[in-house]
Amino acid sequence: MARTKAPKPLPKTRTRPGSRGWAGRGGGAMPYLDPAPEWRGTTVQTCGLWPFGAGSGTPMIGVPLGRDLQSGATVCCDPISWFRTDRAGLILNPSVFVLGQPGLGKSTVIRRMSLGLAGYGVHPMIFGDLKPDYVDLIRAMGGQVITLGRGRGHLNVLDPGESTAAAARLTGDARRALLEDAHGRRLNMVSALITILRREPPTDREESILNTALRVLDAKHDGVPVLGDLVRVIKEAPEPVRAVALDRGSMERYQEITEDLESSLTSLLGEGKLGETFAHPTTEPMHMDRPVCFDISAIDDSEEQLQAAALMACWSYGFGAVAVAQALADNGLAPQRHYFLVLDELWRALRVGRGLVDRVDALTRLNRQRGVGMAMVTHSMKDLLSLPSEEDRMKASGFIERSGMVITGGLPREEMPKLTQVVDLTSVEQTMVTSWSTPPGWTTHAGGEVAPPGRGNFLIKVGGRPGIPLHVDLTAAELDVNDTNRKWHTR
Repeated sequence: MARTKAPKPLPKTRTRPGSRGWAGRGGGAMPYLDPAPEWRGTTVQTCGLWPFGAGSGTPMIGVPLGRDLQSGATVCCDPISWFRTDRAGLILNPSVFVLGQPGLGKSTVIRRMSLGLAGYGVHPMIFGDLKPDYVDLIRAMGGQVITLGRGRGHLNVLDPGESTAAAARLTGDARRALLEDAHGRRLNMVSALITILRREPPTDREESILNTALRVLDAKHDGVPVLGDLVRVIKEAPEPVRAVALDRGSMERYQEITEDLESSLTSLLGEGKLGETFAHPTTEPMHMDRPVCFDISAIDDSEEQLQAAALMACWSYGFGAVAVAQALADNGLAPQRHYFLVLDELWRALRVGRGLVDRVDALTRLNRQRGVGMAMVTHSMKDLLSLPSEEDRMKASGFIERSGMVITGGLPREEMPKLTQVVDLTSVEQTMVTSWSTPPGWTTHAGGEVAPPGRGNFLIKVGGRPGIPLHVDLTAAELDVNDTNRKWHTR
């Protein structure tokens, strides 16, 4: 019987190539690998590849703000989430400065951040709403709306708020720091009102007189004093006040020294340009356990001094209340809360008088360790650089330089040289921002307005990083509380 040989097994086929490719004829295995070519160049020569040849994804931490104009990806952004190291740690200061022409959506961005942060447990605080842009939103969130204006409400600039009661619960350095902070804010606010009236700051001697008179008033007055009580102390000429006035023992000389100061303070008691808004006890105290909006929209645009004074007073009162709440929380006497403070229409307060930049700067220097985020909003760099003195212009530009992030909407081309002095914008980014300021077409349609092409478009800039262009779309619920042109609609 013949023997048959077993068939040879078929060679095993490789299911994947080796480290150097497919082996065998036609496989293309590479026995020698050339290193990838490398070149080195300056950032000017290789600027199109800096920092990476391919972009990274957009941040996904924070309030969902809109969609990237280039990739369509969701962009999440707010100054508090981007600052907190336990969340993103992308910026060094929990603040944002927003620039953009009127009608392109600056307030819309802030409303979106406020609404989203409220969902994270952060209370939005609108310290002065002039249009109003935020009243409906704050009411919809169950917050507090405080109305101010001629015949509508009062805000006592000498009211320490909860500082006195809170200080009684504290001891040692914490108590002294809280009381000194309240004293400094009241002094700064009285000086700011005088600056608005005169369009120039009080003299160093007048500041010293006000400082001492406030301390004398606190020592001898029961309850919460008002501006009339401060005027009375200066008129009574107690010895500590006369000492800082340097009257050389002459009452006649003292009266000459304090005459202009008395005149300015008296005009704040109801007979001057600012009316009686700041001359009476506070109508409605501010609550710190909910969103708050100071509605000053009843003040007409023609009363620019009263508008500026109301903004400054709201800022001073609001920042003081936040300082008290955080001092109690730091000492375990109250729950720790975080706040998002909004200073809209910043230019209205800055342009009224020389030296007001210093007042705003003193009010807004809340320590980043206090759990407070802040947003400043204005139209353009021109608002900041048209102040009367070079010193004020430089300090106002510092508001942008110190911000953790800058968000800019549509701006005219003439703004670019000014803006690029404080914000790094590439030529492509500049072209993008200026294109958003293009007005709408002439064609109209029934039942609504024609939106400008750049409405809702913004560029987020953080330091020298490439900007993130995005578009903000509103939900149906937001549209109900987002109509800032309501008075133009027919019923």
